[in-house]
Formats: sequence, structure tokens, C-alpha cells
Amino acid sequence: MKTIPFTKMSGTGNDFIIIDNRRRIVEDDGLTEFIRNVCRRKMSVGADGLILIESSDKADFQWRFFNSDGSLAEMCGNGARCAARFAYLNGIAGESLSFETQAGIINGQVKDGGAKVKIPDPAALCLDYAIDLSDGPLTVSSINTGVPHVVIMQDSVEEVDVFRLGREIRYHDAFAPAGTNVNFICTQNTGQLAIRTYERGVEDETLACGTGSIASALIASLKTNWPSPISLVTRSGETLTIYFRESDQVFTDVYLEGDARLIYTAELNQDAWRT
Repeated sequence: MKTIPFTKMSGTGNDFIIIDNRRRIVEDDGLTEFIRNVCRRKMSVGADGLILIESSDKADFQWRFFNSDGSLAEMCGNGARCAARFAYLNGIAGESLSFETQAGIINGQVKDGGAKVKIPDPAALCLDYAIDLSDGPLTVSSINTGVPHVVIMQDSVEEVDVFRLGREIRYHDAFAPAGTNVNFICTQNTGQLAIRTYERGVEDETLACGTGSIASALIASLKTNWPSPISLVTRSGETLTIYFRESDQVFTDVYLEGDARLIYTAELNQDAWRT
């Protein structure tokens, strides 16, 4: 029976299946179905996403990142930290490293139990515009931090129906055809932001979203005059820290720092991806 070695990792509550695919042990034929099947919770390993670590002639390695529905994503901040630490622990790269993504080259620094990664400069910032929803118009802001994100500031995030409202915005015509991720944030008296995120591709609320936390921190910095760094408390209870420079609403030198936990290493048996 064919088996595939893998590692399960978690970045602030976002969990991933990571496979060293430099020798192409996972084939492209049937890849979408394979990813959907192994990311099924209770029926297989279960994960928010799957990462293939592959060879690169431009950096220490390249990755292909897939959401649990099998769709290819340009970027994932929590996954990037996990990929960085995975590469370091497996001798693929040193503590300071770089890797190719669909969003460009990512540079990172592995630290004890986690990593800090630099993302490409965000784009497509748009503040305070209205979209029409079933409950009426809603004012939102948006920015692309490797993938598109909508950010909505609330008085509290505890009572937000993240699944219903997030899903309606994710599929809204204003963000067609690719859709968007949706973040709900509020300030806390601790000097941090609280965040809840509906993730495109997972199609549900997740315990954390790295690129969403970046998007939320940057937009909050403009709307509340908060300086860098900004810390966010995710739904998992863990904290992400965002560093950045800003001038005339242009952001550069954006970093994401947080944990990257190695949960276990094992082998996938064929039953793990069998329909």
C-alpha cells in the first residue's frame, strides 16, 4: 500500500498538512480530490489547508498552498510561518530563509516555536465604502495582503454571525469573480484587536487567519491611528503581531509574527484519500 509521509502543523489555530514534495511523491493528477479528501475532518487527517514543499531555483524552496476545498491560494500567513519552520526543522533551509509563493518571494526568520515572515507590499486599499446586503447597506474597507480581504470594524465581535454575514460578503458581486475573505474586528481595552474571520476556500470561520490579521491591522492603523506593531487576539486565543511602515496610506515592510506548532509527523495511507 502506498504511503505518503506528512507533518501536521498549526499556526495560531490554523491547521495544515505539510508534505515534502521535492521528489514529487504527490502527483498532480487527481490532486484537487486528494486534497479535499485528506482535509476532511473525522474522515481523514483534517486540516484548513495543505502545503506542498517543492524545489526552487530562485529561493530555498517553493510552496503550493491549497485550501481545504482543493483550491490553490496565492498566500496564507499562518501557513507561511508553518512552512518556514517545517523547512528549517527538516534541513531544507536555515533559520533565515526565502520561498516562492503565488504572491511572490516570502522572506522569513524562524524563532523558537514560531516564525516571522515578510509579505509582499499590500495593494488595492479601499476605505469606507458601502455594499448592499440582505439586511441593508454595510460600510466596509478592503485590501489585498496576498489574497483579498474585507475588514469591518465592530463595537464587539462576540455577537457577529460570522458564517452568515461572512458568506454573503464573500460571494457578493462587488468581489466577483474571485470572492474575498471577510474579517470582523474590534478594539480591546488591552490595546489589542480582537478578530474573527470567514475564510474563502475553507468556507467557514477559522480559528485564525494570518493575511486577514495583517489586513485588519493595517486598516485599523489608518482608522484609529494605532502605530506599528499591532497585536491581534484570534479566535483560538493566540496572538499574532503585525509590523509595518506606512506613508500616505501606502504600506511597506509588513511582517507577521506568531507561533508555528509541530503537532505530529506520520504517514498517509491510501484510505486517507479514498472517496
